[in-house]
Amino acid sequence: MKDDNGDYKFPAAGEFHTLRIQPPAGMHYTSTLLRDMCDMFTDNGGSGLIAFHGQSGDIMLQGATEETTQTIFNTFNDYGFDLGGAGPAVRTGMSCVGASRCEMSNVNEQAVLRTLVNAFLDDMHRPALPYKLKFKVSGCANDCMNSVQRADFATIGTWRDDIKINQDLWKAMVADKGMDYVVDNITSRCPTSAMKVNADNSLTIDNKNCVKCMHCLNVTSPLTHKYIAKGDVEPILATGDDKGVMIIMGGKRTLKIGDLFGSVVVPFMKMDTADDLEAIEELAGEVVDFFAENALEHERTGEMIERIGVVNFLEGIGIKVDPNMINETRTSSYVRMDDWDEEAVKWFENKAEANA
Repeated sequence: MKDDNGDYKFPAAGEFHTLRIQPPAGMHYTSTLLRDMCDMFTDNGGSGLIAFHGQSGDIMLQGATEETTQTIFNTFNDYGFDLGGAGPAVRTGMSCVGASRCEMSNVNEQAVLRTLVNAFLDDMHRPALPYKLKFKVSGCANDCMNSVQRADFATIGTWRDDIKINQDLWKAMVADKGMDYVVDNITSRCPTSAMKVNADNSLTIDNKNCVKCMHCLNVTSPLTHKYIAKGDVEPILATGDDKGVMIIMGGKRTLKIGDLFGSVVVPFMKMDTADDLEAIEELAGEVVDFFAENALEHERTGEMIERIGVVNFLEGIGIKVDPNMINETRTSSYVRMDDWDEEAVKWFENKAEANA
């Protein structure tokens, strides 16, 4: 913007470059590091405007000059940070605070994120994709990273055995809060009506119908400290012991065909060992390669899946169709039975192969 004499009205804003810096997994910082980052940015001509964090997870240093951009990045490199992704590339990943601070965690979120980021660092720094592709990791279905809505490849922690119930604490809560509170705020809000309070105030959960929505755990978690005995570590309700992740793909905000939530592609996957981390890295590699070869320009993964069909997508990344891959709940009571027996045979063969 210039004045009547042709001079810039705001010469100090003539250059306002942005640096995207990858955050640490789980976004943990020390206060000393934060102070050093802020001081270094302003000492090298930065505006002092920093965003923690962008939707891709980046530390956004806004208002750098061209002269000092490289100096700022070199200093961040010395701190141990790297540049984030921008443009048609793998973008900076995000993971929730996870097991380090949250009792709802079902997976080592930081290990999953570092595995994916380290594997695709070249794709992050050297844009070569049709459009952006995002990894996000949340430790439970609360999905604090908004990965289902925003990530092309979302990893959500979950479990496949029973919710653990501390019956003594549950009964203490019922006695203190009253049955009306328990029914109004917990059991009646179970989306599948899988919870039942018995005559002795104990709780029964129909775990086969539990959809892991997290509501009952979210309500009871803040109340545990009121009833827990000294030395006891079991909360009122807790996630199961057989933990792992589900992989959800195709989430994105508005672009060509509007907002999309991701769809379940891998209903459950263990994530305990180095081999498990290698398996998720291999799957992510198949997705990145298929996206690079088959997506149109400026097309996200979800839009590509909508265009080519989910069956072709699954075949392209080497995943077999699983009845637990749910895009939306069924609204019709009528089911087509064409080829039912043949598909049932395939399903049991796949299960036997997986368990072999």
